[in-house]
Amino acid sequence: MEQLLILFIALPMLAFFATLLWQNKSEKAIGKIVQFAKVTNILLALTFFGWWLFNGLEPISHKVATLYETDHFVFAIQLYYDEITAVFSIVGVLLFFLVATFSKYYMHRDEGYKRFFNTILLFSTAYNFIILAGNFETLFIGWEIKGICSFILIAFYRSRYLPVKNAFKAVSNYRISDVALMLAMWMMHHLAHQNINFSQLGEVKEMAIATNQTGMAIFIVCMMILPATIKSAQFPFTTWLPRAMEGPTASSAIFYGSLSVHIGVFLLLRTHPFWEDMLWAKLVIITIGALTAIIATLIARVQPTVKTQIAYSSAAQIGLMFIEVALGFHWLVLLHFTGNAFLRTYQLLVSPSVLNYLVHHQFFHYIKPTQKAVSKIKASFYMLGIKEWNLDTIMFKYLWSPFKLIGRNLQFLQSNIIIAIITVTGMALLITGYAKQDSIPSLEIALPIVLMSIALAVILFAFSFRQFALKAWIYLMIAHLFIMAAVLFNAPHINLVEIIYYLSGVLLAFLLGYYCLQKIKSIDNDISLNRFHGYVYEQNTTGFLFLISAMGMLGFPLTAAFIGIDVFFTYVQTDQIALIILMALCFIFIELSAFRILLRIFFGPHKKQYHPVAYRST
Repeated sequence: MEQLLILFIALPMLAFFATLLWQNKSEKAIGKIVQFAKVTNILLALTFFGWWLFNGLEPISHKVATLYETDHFVFAIQLYYDEITAVFSIVGVLLFFLVATFSKYYMHRDEGYKRFFNTILLFSTAYNFIILAGNFETLFIGWEIKGICSFILIAFYRSRYLPVKNAFKAVSNYRISDVALMLAMWMMHHLAHQNINFSQLGEVKEMAIATNQTGMAIFIVCMMILPATIKSAQFPFTTWLPRAMEGPTASSAIFYGSLSVHIGVFLLLRTHPFWEDMLWAKLVIITIGALTAIIATLIARVQPTVKTQIAYSSAAQIGLMFIEVALGFHWLVLLHFTGNAFLRTYQLLVSPSVLNYLVHHQFFHYIKPTQKAVSKIKASFYMLGIKEWNLDTIMFKYLWSPFKLIGRNLQFLQSNIIIAIITVTGMALLITGYAKQDSIPSLEIALPIVLMSIALAVILFAFSFRQFALKAWIYLMIAHLFIMAAVLFNAPHINLVEIIYYLSGVLLAFLLGYYCLQKIKSIDNDISLNRFHGYVYEQNTTGFLFLISAMGMLGFPLTAAFIGIDVFFTYVQTDQIALIILMALCFIFIELSAFRILLRIFFGPHKKQYHPVAYRST
């Protein structure tokens, strides 16, 4: 019976591929496919839950496949089912069904009808990957797919300025959580010297205590708390949540009202056996939850828009769930999650109707509000709430601006001669790094750090570059060469197949992206990054292909580079703090740079006057 677990993932994935075969105007056919998939998912979830209940509520673990294996590394797809999975699964299938049914009529005749349901089905696949994951590698596959689906739906109205801008803001936060999870897997690998299933987390904790490796355990817990905090929009990352509601109301309901925003709570529940005896971790989680609950409530009470009010109210409730998880009240958390998910979904789905009623009521029954004296304390909290406690400004000023400033100070890199020199140097170092056999011991400590620093400098230049998009794209490929060279010089030996995994996926993505940018350049010879071009109006297929290439460039689970990058991380040792920090920053800003090029060239208001252009405030 445990073999049926794969159907939770296979059903929405098959429905996703099936809907790709239909045109946007085939709403009836797409709707039937989606409804069939969702009804089948409900039957599967309830049937499997009944069988699991009848057989004594014992956790089920099922290994689906091993994608890659060496003496020191195993990348396996492992599924796991217990009471946490059961609750998240049943709530998920019911909410997917309700939102899909609502969206069938809500999105009627929308130009993005097919695109919306494609993304919803892909998100359903990612959600099931996460809640059924039996190890970090399987969870990370769903984690990455979910982030991309969120990005696509936030920027759903891609001809407008604000949805595109806020999609980039959200994906910037997501990427920090992605890399934090990668670092947790990296340190877990060095701690246990094997790939760990979630059912073994308690044993690994005991082993860390027995071998006096508490520092490694503390690092892992920090890298678990950080992605959970970001994904569930907890303090100080709360402000991305209301920004993410730029997409259709139905996607806001399923993503940011109910399922997606609770994934951080799920991660804490799943990893609880590892940190349950660490008092400091509980205090950190409680503090984060309490601060979010208080601040988000104060903000929600004064916000002028319905979606913003619901977003902050949901974040406040999730803050309380963080506290409940830390205190060990897991069944209360699951009950709280269920209630909050259904409530926020209902509130978001009815919000257009409620707004229409309130506007109608205010028009015909307007009553002038009475003036009341307000104390200075209330006025201060009111202004803080209106400004959302300036969290956006603080994050931009202290998190992103320093890196942009570094990139702007590297403008000498835009010279074509410099590009040629760096490209040749990167390729030569890559070949030398593979061919060497400890031939330069005097440089084996410093050289990887130098090469990784060059990679980061090149990426930051591309991240802040505001001129030729092709040049920025080329620099991202050059950065990958230096990253691989740094790891090759750092490790005594790397299998050739692992290099092929990494390089093949990235190189194919680069070539595809280069083709797309050249095609756009041939239209009017203008692909600068200092404005939005909106070419998706006229080059929809090219825009989709560049999205695929951008995902491949960052190691999305689409090419072999996903495995290659995961393996390369294991060749950095735990005492190489500078190298792992530089490598983590490289993979954060590679994604942001690639998606920045995508948004600037293909999304946003079209630069030509013969296309409708929305105001920036809409």
